[in-house]
Amino acid sequence: MITGKIKAISISTKKGIPKNNVPTANLIKNHGIEGDAHAGDWHRQVSLLAMESVNKMKEKGLEAIQPGDFAENLTTEFIDIPNLLIGTKVRIGDALLEITQIGKECHHHCAIYQELGDCVMPREGIFAKTLAGGDIAVGDEIEIINEN
Repeated sequence: MITGKIKAISISTKKGIPKNNVPTANLIKNHGIEGDAHAGDWHRQVSLLAMESVNKMKEKGLEAIQPGDFAENLTTEFIDIPNLLIGTKVRIGDALLEITQIGKECHHHCAIYQELGDCVMPREGIFAKTLAGGDIAVGDEIEIINEN
């Protein structure tokens, strides 16, 4: 069994901006994180990025970068997020996510890209839909329950 931890939970009320860190959140079935602009009836309800990916950008010169600055909802530790497969199920407490997309096309280069000429989110961020809801908190264990 592969496990990791939630390093940070981040939400925002508008798309296209860095998200604010919160200690807990409510995942809603077929919706995503309550109160987040990206939640809704589509395949990218929740975004995940590994702290290891954030650290790559710190090493490139963005020392002040922190979880949520890439507009990801869940920043994880100890899981190889970029290499999970579409269809993989991820359990966090009572909540269950299914990976639906790996990476994304960056249509409008974000402030991070404009400053460094690079951003890890389009390559290493992943997206999921919420199969079962539940409350989650920073420090919760993340369990990969299957890899397709």
